[in-house]
Amino acid sequence: MALEAARAALSGGITVLEIVVSTPGVYEVLRQLELDYPTAILGVGTILDSRDAKDAIKCGVKFLMSPAIVMDIFEDVSDNQALYIPGVMTPTEILSVYNAGAKIVKVYPVSALGGVQYVAALSKPFSHIPMVASQGIKTDMIGEYIGQGASAVVLSDAIFDMAAMRDRDFTAIHHLACHASLLGSEAVKRSLDDGRQISR
Repeated sequence: MALEAARAALSGGITVLEIVVSTPGVYEVLRQLELDYPTAILGVGTILDSRDAKDAIKCGVKFLMSPAIVMDIFEDVSDNQALYIPGVMTPTEILSVYNAGAKIVKVYPVSALGGVQYVAALSKPFSHIPMVASQGIKTDMIGEYIGQGASAVVLSDAIFDMAAMRDRDFTAIHHLACHASLLGSEAVKRSLDDGRQISR
């Protein structure tokens, strides 16, 4: 089922896809997706130790994502193998992990921490650190998160809707992906346009 759901999302315009490591047959799914969608940026999420990170890298994934900071991954994974995106909650964690070498961080669980307002507050002192907003984000909030400083958003629950997954309704997942892709593109364009206007 994971393969069919992933195909529905990618064919709907999603270009960056994270598959959690606990997905049954995760590496077989990733290998097939790499063959079917060679331009997609595929990664593995909920990586909690360096062993899982190494297994994911063997599949050729482009990024690894964790809900927390796993220092062993920093030590074992080089930039040319895969981009490691650690999970952070606090300003101290953001700065510490950035100084340790992180290129981008995942603010998690963002909705429990304050949602858009929390990202807006963090982006003021840390505008130089790219942040991915993750957890509980609805599709109609993409623009607000991007507008307030998030570099990207994770839309797992919004695209892979629980009812659609339960019913194996891959057409619904495809439509949700199309809608999310359109809103994401519009949000990024607005953000870029706003940036150009500020720099004038």
